[in-house]
Amino acid sequence: MRPLTCMIVDDEPLAVLLLESYVEKTPDLQLLASFTDSITAINAVKEQKPDLLFLDIQMPNIDGMELAHSLPEETRVVFTTAFKEYAFESYEVNALDFLLKPIRYNKFLAAVEKARKLHQQPSVAQSQQPNTVFIRVDGEWRNIVIDQIVYVSGMKDYVLFYLDGEKKPLISHLTMKAVEEMLPSDKFMRIHRSYIIAVDKIQKVDRNDCVYIGEEIIHVPDGYQQTFRNFLETRSFNK
Repeated sequence: MRPLTCMIVDDEPLAVLLLESYVEKTPDLQLLASFTDSITAINAVKEQKPDLLFLDIQMPNIDGMELAHSLPEETRVVFTTAFKEYAFESYEVNALDFLLKPIRYNKFLAAVEKARKLHQQPSVAQSQQPNTVFIRVDGEWRNIVIDQIVYVSGMKDYVLFYLDGEKKPLISHLTMKAVEEMLPSDKFMRIHRSYIIAVDKIQKVDRNDCVYIGEEIIHVPDGYQQTFRNFLETRSFNK
């Protein structure tokens, strides 16, 4: 069995050195690279796709929460921070674990073991995903054709589903994280903290990084722009 690969992103050099020492003494854990700059880290993570990313939250330029939204699907994040108030927010990006600084080795090792067990589980093929999904609306279960969804928006504890042929959205008591995990990643993309869109239903993207879809115009914020631009490049004619 191949070792787990990992990267470290933290703007504090001493924190990086500590984590590097932990990686070095952990069997079957391979460090690909360490970064103190989140912008430089993004491209490396996307290119090398590590199994595990140890990621600080409070950093200049792009913080850890924003960076986590642009990770490759196969990379799981372990947040490392001195601020425990971020713990709840970390679950919105499906973080594998949350390590509070100063990080002890036994906590670090427990997070690695979580990643190892997850990595050993067989993944479900995308082709096996259903064509419809049930959502609860006004106490009833509605069976929705996935390809009918134009975009989804979050509003506090509720999610609004905008569908082709429907004038009003369907409102359900859900989280955006749950919806993001439910919808197939080859058809839908989260381009904003509060928006998930059907990529095939995009009408246009203007020079200000605004996406025109359905009746909505959505500006793609900095934390999501690189992933979205990479997607556009894969679906465009480049001279």
